[in-house]
Amino acid sequence: MTGAMNSVIRLALVDPDADVRYELKTALSNLDSVWLEAECDSYAKAAERLSEGRPGVVIVGVDRDPEEAVKLIRSLSKHEAGYTVCAVSRVAEGQLILRAMRAGAKEFITLPVIGDDLVASLHAISGMENKDGECGNRCKTISVAGATGGIGSTSIAVNLASILAHDPGKSVVLVDLDLTLGDADVFLDVMHDHTLVDLAANISRLDFDLLRRSLTKLDSGLYLLPRPVELADVSLVTVDVLRRVLGLLKASFSHVILDLSKGYNALDVAALEYSDAVLLVTQLNLPCLRNVVRLMKSFRELGRLDEKVRIVVNRSGLEDEPIRLKKAEEIIRREIFWRVPNDYRLMVEVSNNGVPLIQQAPRAEITQSLAAMADALCDEDGDKSNPEAVTAVSASQLSKWFSLWPSALSRRSSPTK
Repeated sequence: MTGAMNSVIRLALVDPDADVRYELKTALSNLDSVWLEAECDSYAKAAERLSEGRPGVVIVGVDRDPEEAVKLIRSLSKHEAGYTVCAVSRVAEGQLILRAMRAGAKEFITLPVIGDDLVASLHAISGMENKDGECGNRCKTISVAGATGGIGSTSIAVNLASILAHDPGKSVVLVDLDLTLGDADVFLDVMHDHTLVDLAANISRLDFDLLRRSLTKLDSGLYLLPRPVELADVSLVTVDVLRRVLGLLKASFSHVILDLSKGYNALDVAALEYSDAVLLVTQLNLPCLRNVVRLMKSFRELGRLDEKVRIVVNRSGLEDEPIRLKKAEEIIRREIFWRVPNDYRLMVEVSNNGVPLIQQAPRAEITQSLAAMADALCDEDGDKSNPEAVTAVSASQLSKWFSLWPSALSRRSSPTK
């Protein structure tokens, strides 16, 4: 199931015929590998509608008005967005097929279709878009997990997501998967109308519009999918539901940040499987490090999930820190990926205010460290084992991040302000 996430086809559907759209959506509704990002009932409005999303493949129904349909196919096939176009019709009329193909359609599908056959055709043509066959989907999914409760894994997840979201070139969603006691919404001071349960209840008809309406968008640009409000609703979110939701989120966003529970239940394991990287947050004390060893052993047995894990030491630099870095690495037999400095007072302040670090204290040492960690995670060729990063953040890294929020810099926020 994990491999499917890298081959999700982001799809748009254009056809004035509601019956054809319904037939195609029915064929695609239960397919994890296809994400219906946009739907349009007008040839004339298609270009504007498609610009709202990022579809890789556009299906154009040609029966209602072949002239306008062919004109649209020609326009889309030459569009700078690089759309791959597929024509669809109820009749396999040779002249129409030829016109559609000459206009730029990569495939001509005749209705009715079987879902698997349709997906095979879509995968075949979407493979033309780039060399890696991933249909332009470059989403990075990062799970944030804790070695125990109360060590700040939610703080790291919230602030990492907020930092990434400040980059206008990124689209970021934070998912609270601690379904019982999650508090990402509190950390961000968010009042929300929908939660993960609402998506679970509508999973069979989930599309781009419904997804976006179900998420809460913050002023920073970050989207949040909160945990259920009622404890009784937790059981409605099954592994299959979560896989479907994560698949669609991954197709719609450049970055998906998952804040896991501390129970490491079936949902958490499914999230780990879908993740490209796992930040395992710990502190430098024996109970936490013992849990790291236990978790890494379990991850290794679960299809070598341990290979995705990067150890993050939170609240580094405590005066009473009982175990030093090198000793910790000997205990867990693994290098520390990152150290986040301790600033308890500031973290309490931002948590109580419901404001992420990057907005309240962009110049603080802890903010700079998290920004540099975000940069390292986004850099595929970056150093993946830099325990000294907290004191070795380069000026170029910081200028890259802080250039995104000049208004915050002008306030000269600091840990002591």
